Order: sequence, then structure tokens, then C-alpha cells
Amino acid sequence: MPEFDDYLIVGDFPEQPVERMVVAFRGWPDAGDAATATLNYLLTTFSAVKFAEIDPEEFFNFAQERPRSTRSKDGKRHLQWPVNEFYHWPGSETAPPAIFYLGTEPHLRWRTFSSLVAEVALRCGVKSMVHIGALLDAVPHTRSVRFTGTSTNHKVQAGFDLGNVRSSNYQGPSGITLPISESLAARGISYTSLWGHVAHYLHATPNFRVSLGLARCLSDMLGLPIDLAKLYSMADTFDHEVEKVIAEDEQLGKYITTLEERYDATSESKEMPNPAELVMELEQFLRAERGGGD
Repeated sequence: MPEFDDYLIVGDFPEQPVERMVVAFRGWPDAGDAATATLNYLLTTFSAVKFAEIDPEEFFNFAQERPRSTRSKDGKRHLQWPVNEFYHWPGSETAPPAIFYLGTEPHLRWRTFSSLVAEVALRCGVKSMVHIGALLDAVPHTRSVRFTGTSTNHKVQAGFDLGNVRSSNYQGPSGITLPISESLAARGISYTSLWGHVAHYLHATPNFRVSLGLARCLSDMLGLPIDLAKLYSMADTFDHEVEKVIAEDEQLGKYITTLEERYDATSESKEMPNPAELVMELEQFLRAERGGGD
């Protein structure tokens, strides 16, 4: 069986223990590219330095996740493989350091992959990991971003319960994040998962409005000194472009009004409405608008 380091391309691990780690995955857990846009923003804001990455060879079907061909100015071609990269931010006078991990959900060997991510965290001295994700939901973009989340850290979970982060009642196919949480638990590392809900009718990406909400939550949870000014500006620009599109689509505008009414009627409840029921209502509404057609 290959050793731990056989899967890694490593520079220098942090010299001092780093207790906090934030992760996001491209793919299924990243509706509207909102979560990865948040993490990319953090990497840029903090000028975080890459210290390791996972070799994709053992974990990806390259016929499904094809490497991308790029061409440099001098005419040379290069391949960009699916990346899973670890970054280190050394902290500041007012905030302790952090590890950031920006990954791509793998196709193969999920248990080995999850153990590998957990082992990197353990080697860095991480005591708590926060995963940020985004999912499509029948929610109106005109309301505050909805968040769901859970945590094995009782203090964080209590904060969720008292705040505006609801527990999810989802049951069904899992993403890579659940196996990772189990691998972390086996090593005594706490795990928090925070999901922003993306309006399912918005196809523009990245969804910077949800990204802003995720960044604000991270800032509050971890005390990260995130300068949100540029992200606020990008979110405002995103909202402006969305409103222009909606203004030109009368049918979509009617649906959003209906969705707002449905959302407001259930917003006081801590119990999440069933997304399948909401999607069924959308289908019924669109059929009625189209005169009973498909």
C-alpha cells in the first residue's frame, strides 16, 4: 500500500501548529461556484502560500474530468490537471494562522482521499475544520441568503441553533465532505459544514451574493480579518446584472413573486421545506403560465 507522502506533492509544511482549516470543493458541492469563489477571495486577500497538493493520478477519471489544454504567449502548450491544493496563511497580530484547502471532488477512492486530507490536517496541527459549500434551492434571490450547517463542535453548533443557520434534513447521495468529516472525527478533529443556498433559476457564476454571505459567516465564526469591500462591490454588480435579466423576462418575474410568497410563509419555521415540493410547485406554475404545455 502506498505511503501517505506518495499521494502528495509537498513543499514545506508550516513550522508551527495551525489549528484552523477552511476547505471548499469544486463540482457538486459548489452551486453557482459560490463556495470556491469565497475561498479564492480569501487566498487572494491573505496572500496565502501553497505548501502542498494532492497528485490527481490515483483519484480522478481523466475521461470524465479532462485536463485542460492551455497555450502560453510563447506558443507552448500546457496541461492543467484537476487540483487539490493546500495553502498557509501565517496570521496577523490580531488573528491566528489558518490553513486553506481548495479542491476538486474526486471520482475514485474516496476513503483513501478523505484519509489523506485528514492526515494533512493532522500533520499541520489542525484542531477544527470548516467546509463551505453551496447548493441549489428553490429560494428567491431577493431575500437574505439562506444557510444550513452542522458542527461536531458543540459551541459552534449552539451558535448555529441560536442564529440564522438551520439544520438540514437532507437525506440522499453524499458528496466527498461526509467521508472527510468521518476521517477527521477518527483523528479527533472537529468538523463544521456551512452551506449557502443558491437560487436555482440563476445560472450566472460566480454567485458573489452567496459568496459574500459565506465570507461574512467565516469572519464571524473564526475571527478572520477579511476585508470584504471588494466582495461587497462584486455582489452588488452581480445583483444589478441579475435584475436586468429578470426585468426582460416577465414569466420569470412572476415566478419569483410566487416564490417570494411561498418563502415568506415558511421563513418563520426552523424546519426546512422540502425542495422537491418546491420544485414541483415551480413546474406546476410554469405549466399554467404556458397554457398547460410541457
